[in-house]
Amino acid sequence: MLLVSRQGKTRLSKWYSAVPLKDKARIIREVTTLVLGRPQKQCNFIEWKDQKIVYKRYASLYFVACISKEENELITLEVIHLFVEVLDRYFGNVCELDIIFG
Repeated sequence: MLLVSRQGKTRLSKWYSAVPLKDKARIIREVTTLVLGRPQKQCNFIEWKDQKIVYKRYASLYFVACISKEENELITLEVIHLFVEVLDRYFGNVCELDIIFG
């Protein structure tokens, strides 16, 4: 799970599999470039290598998840939305500064 600003700065990253630090930086750079380069009207799913990228923009932050090709994209969008709702309840209308300093 990545939280990325519109300027391309990573605000939060959570990895659920072991990835070397060098590879993490490369993956974050590639995924961020793909997501930020897409027009807003396009689909929130991207085929990438042997996986899928699912993302959703909330205010100035992009919430990005990388899933296997077999997983359901719509469920992943719901998980992202649930995560945003939890952050909203915790911070009271969450914003990028809450993620940076919170």
